[in-house]
Amino acid sequence: MAEFILYEQEGFVGVITINRPKALNALNSQVLEELDACLDAVDLSATRCLVLTGAGDKSFVAGADIGEMFECTKAEGEAFGKKGNDIFRKLETFPIPVIAAVNGFALGGGCEIAMSCDIRICSDNAMFGQPEVGLGITPGFGGTQRLARLVSPGMAKQLIYTARNIKAPEAYRIGLVNQVVAAEVDEAGNVVKTAQEAVVAAAKKMAAGIAAQAPIAVRNCKKAINEGLQVDMDQAIVIEEKLFGDCFETADQKAGMGNFLEKDKEKKLKVVPFQNA
Repeated sequence: MAEFILYEQEGFVGVITINRPKALNALNSQVLEELDACLDAVDLSATRCLVLTGAGDKSFVAGADIGEMFECTKAEGEAFGKKGNDIFRKLETFPIPVIAAVNGFALGGGCEIAMSCDIRICSDNAMFGQPEVGLGITPGFGGTQRLARLVSPGMAKQLIYTARNIKAPEAYRIGLVNQVVAAEVDEAGNVVKTAQEAVVAAAKKMAAGIAAQAPIAVRNCKKAINEGLQVDMDQAIVIEEKLFGDCFETADQKAGMGNFLEKDKEKKLKVVPFQNA
């Protein structure tokens, strides 16, 4: 049984929680290995979207475990980077969408794992950054590559070279996150939902909306976007054409188009609910 990774299934949505709050959910080798095993165990026949979050009210993931890295040799440092990169790449290319629900610190490896997800929703007290140069190292889990692709090369260089942390509003302004949510309070000022509860609720709501769509089509959209970004436009549209064609003759295509025709043209077609891929 995993010590630091929790998994819950809520309908078609799976929720992964990095559960090491006393260490601000820092990523050590055990956390990475348990996350890897958790992803391998996801039942893709019953799951259409994942939410990834961190336990506690202070931190999503504060970074990689500095205590573990401090004594690393060059070879060990490179191996640790490869371990993180392999798992984050698995997350990035996971067949179904993954939404990061970020509360508190998302620094170093925490920012990098959030960037490996398809969509990022954060609380208004979230803090993002790649502080590695202040520790005498480079980002090692994809930070130099994904940040430049998500925001811009110039902005990524500024954030990485200066090791400056940014708050949620700036992260939203530069396109690092998709949505910012706040804790919910009632008229008397009592907290109804903490920041962590609010951001997870928002992520689950979006995940449920994704899960309501045709799962084969959603998977193919993710694949088309991810693979298309790695090649030129001429190659990218060929990838799209193939994945577009791959959706035809599926039960989901018949259901989706049949429902549209039945609703808009009042044709009495026999349709079926979307099937799992």
